[in-house]
Amino acid sequence: MKKKDIALFQEEREELNKLVMKYGKQVIKRFFSLDSQVYREGVLPVKVKELLGLVASLVLRCDDCVKYHIIRCFDEKVSDQELEEALSIALVVGGSITIPHLRRAFKAWSELKGN
Repeated sequence: MKKKDIALFQEEREELNKLVMKYGKQVIKRFFSLDSQVYREGVLPVKVKELLGLVASLVLRCDDCVKYHIIRCFDEKVSDQELEEALSIALVVGGSITIPHLRRAFKAWSELKGN
């Protein structure tokens, strides 16, 4: 059976993060720590922070980042409607050049939902 894109992405990300932590020194480790801290519950709920991360990632056209935040949005119980509104904002801000990334975002979302 062929593994789904999401499962392959998560396995590779975990493997590569282990390598980063093996070779990375203080600056890299501090950056990774800051990245995880900023998405923790605060004044803004985690769900909102993940949607913000998704919008920024789509505008910046980082497919790995988009896929990661799609997974996190799914984990945080983002609804289809919330996702669509957030991605609409990203599309307007980023313009038509983001359409290929938008397609892949919806593909990942559909896979997570089992569609």
